[in-house]
Amino acid sequence: MQKLKKLVKETPVIGSLTMKLIERTTRNFKFKGTASYWEDRYKKGGNSGAGSYNKLAEFKAEVINNVVDKNKLTTVVELGCGDGNQLTYAEYPKYTGFDISKTAIDICKSKFRDDSDKAFFTIDKIESDGINCYKSDLALSLDVIFHLVETHIYEQYMSNLFSLSDKYVIIYSSNYKRGQRHHERDHNFTKWVTDNKPNWSLVEKIDNRYKYDPEKPTETSKSDFYIFRRN
Repeated sequence: MQKLKKLVKETPVIGSLTMKLIERTTRNFKFKGTASYWEDRYKKGGNSGAGSYNKLAEFKAEVINNVVDKNKLTTVVELGCGDGNQLTYAEYPKYTGFDISKTAIDICKSKFRDDSDKAFFTIDKIESDGINCYKSDLALSLDVIFHLVETHIYEQYMSNLFSLSDKYVIIYSSNYKRGQRHHERDHNFTKWVTDNKPNWSLVEKIDNRYKYDPEKPTETSKSDFYIFRRN
């Protein structure tokens, strides 16, 4: 955007009217915070993103279902369940999903209204009830961490994620540090785990089958799988 502004300023034919239009457009895309962004997105009919659909969703389900089956895990909790489309591929005995967006939770409740083995709550339910009420064999974070822009939200999210599990944590995300780009901010979360959760070990990393290709952003992903186990 800065390069565009510079080009406009150096091109008299375009003039000040175009500069004002660019400034107005920039303001319209101002990020208002993680919670506001996702609530607005779902309210306007948006979904959880390409990573929760089609072949990317199938790949994620294949990996997670295998871990659940192989280790005989019976309870699964997810922080950031989104619109629930990823969950339609899942094979979990018991599942609890949390999300920052009330609209997303309402969508999930409607979608799975006939499934008594699934429950959905907004994230504040963890604080009001106490984290021990939702302890599970496995805690999931799928394409969420790089959407946590504010530092305090990221820190609280990571703390909750590992506190919610007795056995395993599976994270599917990018794992490098990069500054905010609109509603995304990449984190080196494995360093956070090393620094803050010494009783957890990374036991397996599974590379994405569909490595990110900028020419195919909806068919590829920057996320990989990281599987942690409590020592």
